[in-house]
Amino acid sequence: MRRALWLAPIVGAIAVAGFVILKPRPTTAEPGKADAAATPALPISKVILFSSGVGYFERKGEVDGNTRVDLTFQVRDINDLIKSMVLQDEKGMISAVSYDSFDPVERTLKSFAVNLTGNPSFGQILSQLRGEKVEVVLQQTAVNQPGTITGSVIGLETQHQPGGKDGVVNVEVVNLWCTEGVRSLKLNEIQRLRFLNPTTENEFRRALDTLALSHDAQKKAVTLNFTGEGKRNVSVGYVVENPIWKTSYRLVLDKDGKPFLQGWAVVDNPTDDDWNSVGMALISGRPISFQMDLYQPLYVARPTVEMELFQSLRPVAYGGAVGGEGKAGRLAGAPAKKPAARFEPQALKENGAEKFKSADRSGMSGLGASTQFGRNLADDMDKRMNLQQGVQSAATASQLGDFFQYVINQPVSLPRQKSALLPIVNKEVEATRLSIYNSAVHAKFPMLGLKLKNTSGLHLMQGPITVFEGSTYAGDARIQDVPPSDERLISYAVDLGTEVEAKSHFPPQRLVAVKIEHGVLFRTDKMREEKTYTATNRTGAERTLWIEHPYRPQFTLVSTEKPIERTQEVYRFEMKLPAAAKESVSQTVIEEQDIATAISISNTDDNSIRFFMNNAVSSPGVKQALQGALDLKGKLATVRQELGHVTEQLRVITEDQARLRANLREMPSTAAAYKRYLEKFDKQETEIETLQDKQKKLQADELKQRQEFDRYLAGLNVK
Repeated sequence: MRRALWLAPIVGAIAVAGFVILKPRPTTAEPGKADAAATPALPISKVILFSSGVGYFERKGEVDGNTRVDLTFQVRDINDLIKSMVLQDEKGMISAVSYDSFDPVERTLKSFAVNLTGNPSFGQILSQLRGEKVEVVLQQTAVNQPGTITGSVIGLETQHQPGGKDGVVNVEVVNLWCTEGVRSLKLNEIQRLRFLNPTTENEFRRALDTLALSHDAQKKAVTLNFTGEGKRNVSVGYVVENPIWKTSYRLVLDKDGKPFLQGWAVVDNPTDDDWNSVGMALISGRPISFQMDLYQPLYVARPTVEMELFQSLRPVAYGGAVGGEGKAGRLAGAPAKKPAARFEPQALKENGAEKFKSADRSGMSGLGASTQFGRNLADDMDKRMNLQQGVQSAATASQLGDFFQYVINQPVSLPRQKSALLPIVNKEVEATRLSIYNSAVHAKFPMLGLKLKNTSGLHLMQGPITVFEGSTYAGDARIQDVPPSDERLISYAVDLGTEVEAKSHFPPQRLVAVKIEHGVLFRTDKMREEKTYTATNRTGAERTLWIEHPYRPQFTLVSTEKPIERTQEVYRFEMKLPAAAKESVSQTVIEEQDIATAISISNTDDNSIRFFMNNAVSSPGVKQALQGALDLKGKLATVRQELGHVTEQLRVITEDQARLRANLREMPSTAAAYKRYLEKFDKQETEIETLQDKQKKLQADELKQRQEFDRYLAGLNVK
């Protein structure tokens, strides 16, 4: 009994000590903030994917008291996280959000007492630690050296010691100040070195840790600190980069009913988190999204400011001031067309659709029982593919502002690094069979296609369409975004039963208008282009052919047949092809373009002016104006001709006087010819004076005539 009482205090002390040792300690998220317990990461509860390359993710969970939540993100997502993170705490508050710094590792390493940038050698590290106290353990082979030496680093040097082939070896040594004095130790004899200053050792260890973390820089930790009391719900939402969600469709054509469209959404989870029963929505809009470098620390270079005594003005750089046919439809004036037949049994019979059967069963009855498998296969291929069997749309579609959204009705579970197909469309739509010809697609054959009207009530995203005739694959098509009730053309195969020949004809240009503005004659020529499309139907059934003709804004459509519709690139004309194989149907598209040419009347020859005067297109006013211009131009030409004649006479006389002067210098004054040359020279002088007076008068007349002609042309405006 006494032994039990004696052991009781010891057992109690051990229990108290165990409780103190094993008691969980609160983890603080920041200095000075206690009672913040770390909890597991908040699970993803909502995923909203956009067709612009981003996704909105929301995490929800319950916390108790002051709580720290640690999340991990890829480095590429940190910028988006900083830009878009939204935090909510029902009854508390968010005290801080911290994340690992993205300071360049070189800058971080330079901040430590030991700079490890540039892969420094052992000697370079010791050179940075001059004055530090170290403990050195030498190798056992070191001669006349104790095993362990303690001292302060003085510095490093290279000593020349005997040895080697040349008799001298360069040895790197470190000089230490020890209790017994200065000692020089060869670096290659040092086995181990330890810093005795705890601060220096801690700095060295932190630099090494920084280097180690830089090797795995793909992920960064983000810490959320929630401050409050009791249990409560918290959430965090953010927008980060994510693959765009895509769509693919299956379209079943059948002669006994409307086409059936089934759409699937392609969703990718490239993150490191599993999506477990998350709510998912798919948005068809394309919001503007960009990246901005908010994670990388930015250091601005600051100018060095001199003392006022030496300061001078610097040049200032001033910034400059900043100043402040879509949907295809029927053209104006085009005659109304009767709507094409939809996919209804009676309409299909009228269009010869009953002739699209895959085979004639009557020819198989005499082949025996061995062909039963083939008959069964043919029957299966002729049946309508039922896409609704076992597949229902998993999404509810609705308008979201200017966007369109598909909200998945059931929670979605998708493991990390996986993708999934989700059914979002399961509707009948309206469509009309067409053959679509575009010479840029195929020069000879049109394409089998459909005029598809989106009667599903949903916004159809762009994507591929796999088309089935009954249960048989018919081809692939591609469609752009189609809003509800809008129409699009799709083509899925080459129509080998219809041939189209396109021939172009370019008639000569013809003059259609002449006018004069400020002495400049403007002629307008009409350029005409004709393109004839001739189609032949060899299928034995009626065809509706749509011709796509290039749309050029500079041309005007003048043909009798008007297009069904026009897009930004093409006109679309409709042609009805009868079932008779030998009959061809033609349609000519005529376009015209006006080409204007400016002609200067003052620089144009008289024959060109007479061409426009005698042309029936020119108005009487234009003809009269051109006649006046031609008269003034003729007077000016006459004066210029006379002036040129006088100038030429002066030139001849001047050249002859040079000859006479040479003869007079060489001939004696008593010679008979001397007197004759002198008289002729005097006569030429009189003639030169007369011609010069006439030249001046003609030059004045030319100037007067040219000014009168220019004034006439400047005020000449006739249509």
